[in-house]
Amino acid sequence: MIVNNQPFYISPEDYLEGESVSPIKHEYRRGQVYAMVGAKKPHIVLASNLARLLGNHLENSPCLVLTSDIKVRLEEADCYYYPDLAVTCDERDINNTDEFILYPLLVVEILSKSTEKFDRGEKFADYQTSPLLQEYVLIKQTEMKIECFRRSDSGQWTSHIYQSGDEVHLASVDFRSDLATLYRKVPGL
Repeated sequence: MIVNNQPFYISPEDYLEGESVSPIKHEYRRGQVYAMVGAKKPHIVLASNLARLLGNHLENSPCLVLTSDIKVRLEEADCYYYPDLAVTCDERDINNTDEFILYPLLVVEILSKSTEKFDRGEKFADYQTSPLLQEYVLIKQTEMKIECFRRSDSGQWTSHIYQSGDEVHLASVDFRSDLATLYRKVPGL
């Protein structure tokens, strides 16, 4: 008996076609497709709070605040991800009807036990290939803690950690808020 240990490759075009009719979301990474699990209430409340606050902050700007139903296409990394939140100010993203954006300025992932290692490692490495991405933000659900990775003018990424009592600053969109406001009504805290 011959066993094929090679994973089944799916083209980006076939992924997009299948995703357009799928009842569940999938992320795409270099020919492999991964089903996404549903979010728990703390995750949903955090994402809603941040989307509302950022949306209000950017209301009179050309930028769009997009929630977890938009894909980010990372061409160089050959990936499509559904971040919990993304902000784009690029007219190429704003003025089209694609199911994905290519030029996020800010990407936010809310961490869970099952995704934290990937979000901090391989996914972050993939996002670093995005030419205009300035900040990659990881938010803990179980404690008031946010880690913001910010790209410097030289292209280096630096980590900024915000904890209970701190004011978070997202420099890419010049947004500031105390953590208590972002975590308002999050159950379990």
